[in-house]
Amino acid sequence: MQKVLFRKFFGGIDSANFHVTYWDDETDKHGDGEPAFSLKFHKKIPFSALASNPVLAFGEAYMDGTIDIDGPIEEVMKAAYRNKEQLWTRKLPRIPSFASLRKQKENVQHHYDVGNEFYSLWLDDTMSYSCAYFRSPEDSITQAQLQKIDHVLKKLQLKQGETLLDIGSGWGWLIIRAAKDYGVKATGVTLSEEQYRKTKERIQEEGLQDQVDVQLMDYRELARSGRTFDKIASVGMFEHVGQAQYPHFMKAVRTMLADRGLMLLHTITHPTEEAPDPWIEKYIFPGGYIPSLREVMHLLPDYDFHTMDVESLRLHYAMTLDRWAERFENQVDKVREMYGERFVRMWRLYLRASAAFFRTSGLNIHQLLFSKGLNNELNMTRDFLYR
Repeated sequence: MQKVLFRKFFGGIDSANFHVTYWDDETDKHGDGEPAFSLKFHKKIPFSALASNPVLAFGEAYMDGTIDIDGPIEEVMKAAYRNKEQLWTRKLPRIPSFASLRKQKENVQHHYDVGNEFYSLWLDDTMSYSCAYFRSPEDSITQAQLQKIDHVLKKLQLKQGETLLDIGSGWGWLIIRAAKDYGVKATGVTLSEEQYRKTKERIQEEGLQDQVDVQLMDYRELARSGRTFDKIASVGMFEHVGQAQYPHFMKAVRTMLADRGLMLLHTITHPTEEAPDPWIEKYIFPGGYIPSLREVMHLLPDYDFHTMDVESLRLHYAMTLDRWAERFENQVDKVREMYGERFVRMWRLYLRASAAFFRTSGLNIHQLLFSKGLNNELNMTRDFLYR
């Protein structure tokens, strides 16, 4: 009876050619062409779990080794997204009214405090863990990450002696490069103890203690301190804020940004408002929420923010994830030794699936540049970005 239910489920997957081999070695063929992938069940799993939450159940079964994939994980994700109404619950959950500082810190540390040793295995030399910027498909990941940092700093139109804040400063390369190349005084804030420790080491190594600082604190705490900055950047952090906290985030930015100052917000976006992916929510980014572009744009006028520029980097992130996945596989034996096979399979699925979704689902990444109040003294064209 269990196999009958699975057959009905997989038979409802449209526009996909794939095979499914069950725990008794019987194989079903779905679609008319050559299979893009094959699924192998090593043992039975409760059909009720798959029926009630297909994405979470499949992700956990793959992590546990109960299901194996023969073929590119990207092809599985493409087929899944073509059948999204069957596989994902589209209804937004009730949004909690408040996320405590402690809970946000726990959520961030869940992901980023896995350890600097882990991330250093497969990130580039800058330890940049956000979408890179490829001027050419042949660019190395290090080159593309430096180009991303430069792209952000150019958009902010920094001038020597200005102050810069990076909200969610990661491992610190943006604030270090801003100080070295533009002569600004730069401050970063992070909730990750691992990132904070590594950034402090880098600042010392570069001899920039008088010019660069990093604080282990929530951006809301910094806003209450009364400090202001000429320019603010936030790269890959907004996804962790949580939908209910958007007004608090914007209010904090307004408090910390000087009049006529510029803010560069770099964030993943959905085309429409969607509930978080249940597997990503449980295992990768607890407490995270990816906004729609219109959600973010709708907020800006309420805080006297004026949009200057909006740029999509969707395919840049797909290429970034491709490079990360390749580098991860090159170090997979070390990762397995450090954290075990289940962890390896979790991260493999996360990196490969994310790359596929940026190519096929409308998942996007945008850089939004806006000013606090009107600023009539900025560059009138984008020419300066490409010189």
